[in-house]
Amino acid sequence: MSLTKTPICDFGKKAEDFKLKSTNNEFLTLNEVKGDNGTLVMFICNHCPYVKAVISDIVNDCKLLQKLNVSSVAICSNDVINYPEDSFDKMIEFSNSNNFNFPYLHDETQEIARKFDAVCTPDFFGYNKNLELQYRGRIRELKDLKPIRNGESELYLAMKMIAETGRGPTDQISSMGCNIKWR
Repeated sequence: MSLTKTPICDFGKKAEDFKLKSTNNEFLTLNEVKGDNGTLVMFICNHCPYVKAVISDIVNDCKLLQKLNVSSVAICSNDVINYPEDSFDKMIEFSNSNNFNFPYLHDETQEIARKFDAVCTPDFFGYNKNLELQYRGRIRELKDLKPIRNGESELYLAMKMIAETGRGPTDQISSMGCNIKWR
């Protein structure tokens, strides 16, 4: 595991389109998962200790965001040859065991992670209703891989702001996690 931090938010950058297979065995595009007030695109995987530490927070935030007409989608782009725990079958198990309320997509070629410039898991991309990037920060502070729960998550508050105003917070703290496992 190589600890990696996300770069600073590139405000206004348009979301990259995709067509990826979901754990429900259907292909979904960006337009099909787009929310009326915003869209959260998350790069995660099944085995990363940083993802595991916040997965219940991710699922909870996504439930709350649905009420704001913000949709969420997760993408796994890791190399499954060297990291078989991130295989498509394991993605199905992981999404079921964590009660995902959002699509979990497989980026088998890693093309989409490269287009988004995703660097780690978790890596959060918060877009406004026009699919313009407004957030590239963390979900919340972690200490020794344990979430610090002192109020609502930074991710939720940022996406709520985006849903209400179309703009994200100017001050953002980078997400960090394991580097994406490139082939």
